Amino acid sequence: MRLNKNQIEHLAVLIVRDLQRDGKVLIENKEKLVQDLISLLSEEFLKEDQLDQEVRELLGKHIDEIRKGNIEYQTMFRMIKTKLAKERNIPL
Repeated sequence: MRLNKNQIEHLAVLIVRDLQRDGKVLIENKEKLVQDLISLLSEEFLKEDQLDQEVRELLGKHIDEIRKGNIEYQTMFRMIKTKLAKERNIPL
C-alpha cells in the first residue's frame, strides 16, 4: 500500500478522531497521539517498501528461471512477499 505523507497524516487524524468519538480511548494529548500514530504508520509502510525491494531483488536473481518456467512475475511476487511478511510479522 502506498500512501504519501499527507495521506498518512490524514489517516492518523481520522483514527484518533474516531477512537475519541466512539469513546474507545481517553486522550490527554491529542496532537502527540496523532504524531505518534503518524510515526508508527510511516515505519510500517517503510517496512513494507523494504520488503517489496527485497522481493524484487530476489526475483531479479531468478528472472531467467521465472521466464523459462512461464511463471507470472506478479503472482510469484505476491506469494514471496506474503511468505516473508508472515515470517517477519509484517502486517500487509
